[in-house]
Amino acid sequence: MTYVVGLGCQRGCDVHTLLALFDSALAEGGIERHCISALASIDRKQDEPGLLALAQRLGLPLHCFSAKQLAAYEGRLSHKSAVAFAHTGCYGIAESAALALAEQRGGAPARLLITRKKTTQVTFALACAD
Repeated sequence: MTYVVGLGCQRGCDVHTLLALFDSALAEGGIERHCISALASIDRKQDEPGLLALAQRLGLPLHCFSAKQLAAYEGRLSHKSAVAFAHTGCYGIAESAALALAEQRGGAPARLLITRKKTTQVTFALACAD
Protein backbone atom coordinates (compact mmCIF):
# COMPACT_ATOMS: atom_id res chain seq x y z
CA MET A 1 0.00 0.00 0.00
CA THR A 2 1.32 3.45 -0.95
CA TYR A 3 0.46 6.30 1.43
CA VAL A 4 1.20 9.89 0.44
CA VAL A 5 0.37 13.20 2.05
CA GLY A 6 -0.73 16.22 0.05
CA LEU A 7 -0.08 19.63 1.56
CA GLY A 8 -0.99 23.19 0.80
CA CYS A 9 0.15 26.16 2.84
CA GLN A 10 0.30 29.92 3.00
CA ARG A 11 3.57 31.57 2.00
CA GLY A 12 6.00 31.67 4.91
CA CYS A 13 4.29 28.90 6.87
CA ASP A 14 6.86 27.40 9.24
CA VAL A 15 7.79 23.76 9.61
CA HIS A 16 6.29 23.51 13.13
CA THR A 17 2.86 24.60 11.88
CA LEU A 18 3.04 22.05 9.03
CA LEU A 19 4.25 19.28 11.34
CA ALA A 20 1.51 19.96 13.91
CA LEU A 21 -1.28 19.35 11.37
CA PHE A 22 0.65 16.45 9.77
CA ASP A 23 0.97 14.63 13.10
CA SER A 24 -2.52 15.42 14.40
CA ALA A 25 -4.22 14.32 11.16
CA LEU A 26 -2.23 11.07 11.06
CA ALA A 27 -3.00 10.37 14.73
CA GLU A 28 -6.70 11.01 14.12
CA GLY A 29 -6.59 8.62 11.16
CA GLY A 30 -4.67 5.97 13.10
CA ILE A 31 -1.73 6.04 10.69
CA GLU A 32 1.88 6.09 11.85
CA ARG A 33 4.38 8.56 10.46
CA HIS A 34 6.68 5.84 9.08
CA CYS A 35 3.87 4.58 6.77
CA ILE A 36 4.04 7.76 4.65
CA SER A 37 6.25 7.36 1.56
CA ALA A 38 6.20 10.90 0.13
CA LEU A 39 4.80 14.43 0.29
CA ALA A 40 3.03 16.25 -2.55
CA SER A 41 2.01 19.82 -3.34
CA ILE A 42 1.61 22.26 -6.21
CA ASP A 43 4.65 23.36 -8.21
CA ARG A 44 4.40 26.95 -7.01
CA LYS A 45 5.27 25.64 -3.51
CA GLN A 46 8.36 23.66 -4.57
CA ASP A 47 10.66 26.31 -3.03
CA GLU A 48 8.53 26.95 0.08
CA PRO A 49 10.99 26.80 3.02
CA GLY A 50 8.51 25.23 5.46
CA LEU A 51 7.58 22.41 3.06
CA LEU A 52 11.23 21.75 2.23
CA ALA A 53 12.09 21.69 5.95
CA LEU A 54 9.22 19.29 6.64
CA ALA A 55 10.35 16.92 3.88
CA GLN A 56 13.91 17.02 5.21
CA ARG A 57 12.84 16.50 8.83
CA LEU A 58 10.66 13.50 7.86
CA GLY A 59 13.21 12.14 5.37
CA LEU A 60 10.58 12.11 2.61
CA PRO A 61 10.68 13.28 -1.01
CA LEU A 62 8.50 16.26 -1.95
CA HIS A 63 6.85 15.98 -5.38
CA CYS A 64 5.14 18.96 -6.94
CA PHE A 65 2.53 19.06 -9.71
CA SER A 66 1.29 21.82 -12.00
CA ALA A 67 -2.18 23.30 -11.55
CA LYS A 68 -3.14 21.66 -14.85
CA GLN A 69 -2.10 18.22 -13.54
CA LEU A 70 -4.00 18.79 -10.28
CA ALA A 71 -7.12 20.09 -12.04
CA ALA A 72 -7.67 16.59 -13.44
CA TYR A 73 -8.68 15.47 -9.91
CA GLU A 74 -11.34 18.15 -9.41
CA GLY A 75 -14.23 15.67 -9.60
CA ARG A 76 -12.77 13.58 -6.77
CA LEU A 77 -12.30 16.33 -4.20
CA SER A 78 -14.23 16.33 -0.93
CA HIS A 79 -14.21 20.14 -0.93
CA LYS A 80 -13.73 22.71 -3.68
CA SER A 81 -12.11 25.94 -2.59
CA ALA A 82 -12.85 29.04 -4.66
CA VAL A 83 -9.96 30.75 -2.85
CA ALA A 84 -7.52 28.02 -3.91
CA PHE A 85 -8.85 28.24 -7.47
CA ALA A 86 -8.42 32.01 -7.56
CA HIS A 87 -4.80 31.72 -6.40
CA THR A 88 -3.68 28.58 -8.24
CA GLY A 89 -6.12 27.50 -10.94
CA CYS A 90 -7.14 24.32 -9.13
CA TYR A 91 -9.84 23.77 -6.51
CA GLY A 92 -7.88 21.77 -3.97
CA ILE A 93 -4.14 21.40 -3.61
CA ALA A 94 -3.75 18.94 -0.73
CA GLU A 95 -6.30 16.37 -1.95
CA SER A 96 -5.40 16.69 -5.65
CA ALA A 97 -1.67 16.43 -4.99
CA ALA A 98 -2.12 13.43 -2.69
CA LEU A 99 -4.24 11.61 -5.28
CA ALA A 100 -1.86 12.47 -8.13
CA LEU A 101 1.23 11.24 -6.32
CA ALA A 102 -0.41 8.12 -4.87
CA GLU A 103 -1.48 7.09 -8.38
CA GLN A 104 1.93 7.90 -9.83
CA ARG A 105 3.81 5.95 -7.14
CA GLY A 106 1.30 3.13 -6.72
CA GLY A 107 0.53 2.59 -10.40
CA ALA A 108 -3.14 2.16 -9.53
CA PRO A 109 -6.19 4.35 -8.88
CA ALA A 110 -5.88 6.17 -5.57
CA ARG A 111 -8.44 7.09 -2.95
CA LEU A 112 -8.49 9.63 -0.15
CA LEU A 113 -8.09 8.01 3.26
CA ILE A 114 -8.08 11.32 5.09
CA THR A 115 -9.94 14.12 3.34
CA ARG A 116 -8.97 17.76 3.61
CA LYS A 117 -7.95 18.93 7.08
CA LYS A 118 -7.39 22.65 7.39
CA THR A 119 -5.88 25.13 9.81
CA THR A 120 -5.49 28.84 9.16
CA GLN A 121 -2.18 28.23 7.33
CA VAL A 122 -2.11 24.61 6.18
CA THR A 123 -4.23 22.03 4.35
CA PHE A 124 -3.54 18.31 4.59
CA ALA A 125 -4.90 15.21 2.84
CA LEU A 126 -3.80 11.57 2.76
CA ALA A 127 -4.28 9.31 -0.25
CA CYS A 128 -3.40 5.70 -0.85
CA ALA A 129 -3.09 3.36 -3.80
CA ASP A 130 -3.24 -0.42 -3.40
